[in-house]
Amino acid sequence: MTNSDPGAAERRERILRAAVRQRLIEPDRAVLAAFVDLDGVAMSVAALRAAFPDEVNVLHTFAAKANCLVPVLEELRSLGMGCEVASPGELAQALAAGFAPEQIVYDSPAKTRLDLTQALELGVAVNADNFQELARIDEILTARPSASRIGVRVNPQVGSGGIAEMSTATSTSKFGIPLDDDGSRQRLLDAYRARPWLTWVHAHVGSQGCPLELIAQGIAKTVAFAEEVNTLLGRRQVTVIDIGGGLPVNFLDDETTPGFDTYVKCLQTHAPALLTGEYQVVTEFGRSLLAKNGFTAARVEYTKTAGGRPIAITHAGANVATRTVFMPSSWPLRITAHGPDGSRKAGEPVPQDIAGPCCFAGDLLARDRRLPMLAPGDIVALLDTGAYYSSTPFHYNSLPDPAVHGVRIDSQGNVEFLPLRPAETIEHVVARTGR
Repeated sequence: MTNSDPGAAERRERILRAAVRQRLIEPDRAVLAAFVDLDGVAMSVAALRAAFPDEVNVLHTFAAKANCLVPVLEELRSLGMGCEVASPGELAQALAAGFAPEQIVYDSPAKTRLDLTQALELGVAVNADNFQELARIDEILTARPSASRIGVRVNPQVGSGGIAEMSTATSTSKFGIPLDDDGSRQRLLDAYRARPWLTWVHAHVGSQGCPLELIAQGIAKTVAFAEEVNTLLGRRQVTVIDIGGGLPVNFLDDETTPGFDTYVKCLQTHAPALLTGEYQVVTEFGRSLLAKNGFTAARVEYTKTAGGRPIAITHAGANVATRTVFMPSSWPLRITAHGPDGSRKAGEPVPQDIAGPCCFAGDLLARDRRLPMLAPGDIVALLDTGAYYSSTPFHYNSLPDPAVHGVRIDSQGNVEFLPLRPAETIEHVVARTGR
């Protein structure tokens, strides 16, 4: 489902029809399911690798938060990716997926002493978020040496993009050590001088809603800081620059824009020293690798009219599209209408609300969305949901987590499904709520 696949809509329909035939979507028993196009994931990873110059040593890590399912992480590891984690749970998932410690980068603004001790004992890379965390690392390293590569997350303070909640380099961001606050830069330079083992600098400007120019300007300030450290100390102490991820995703159509190559060209313009080969580069892309390589399918259970407005009640709402439901203007989703067999539904588009199953009035995937009139038994497909949607469900109303299926299509057009996460049963729901 990348821009190199002009038949993205046809491919999705082929997958959906095969899923219906194989009863992965069916009334009563499988009313909601998610699909990850593993062929598309491989193409996205290849595009990422091809975008960076050959002379640059790059460790591409996948941001586990974007899709933390262990089989998905295993697939990415098999494609040569590393893994960026931001919690003890994500670290455990990365290890379960087979990532070696040297392939893992640990970022979090709230690491406990236990978290840090475990990470340093394992030898995973650690980016400290603040001066207090650096002091904790000092204490741990005094007691035991570590093979971990250690850095500091800096906040380049370049401002906000179009979605404030996704902008992490504002002047008051909770992430990292601000570069431009009074006294902060000097204190940070002193920290590097006192700790020869601080060899990384890390920054992440933001993701969805952040223009490439803003992201590149933040990385440029980060690279300039690394150069300042090395010049001040008279040695190349900082050898690795972790530029985070954050490439925004086009949710308007099937085209993959902006591409990784476009982003790298922007970096070359704003931060040329990053790509000379003098530094190892680490990336942490997530949504931009997975989003367009997945969709979610839900049965329409009922239809009704209220106040003259048609409403389709489906099994997908805040449970699998939390951001879309609570921030619809920032996270709108494309939705396609299909008949019970998965075929694309024809007919005159009619404005209608697409509602979810959760018991609150705002559980709507779309308002006044023009689609062929839906009927009970039809299927709606939520597009571009390979990241952050069904992989991290919202347990409102104790709704069970849907199955997630990996998909491959061979050269003859045969669709193969691979289980990535089984559907949760009601027994599982009761077990995770205390019995």
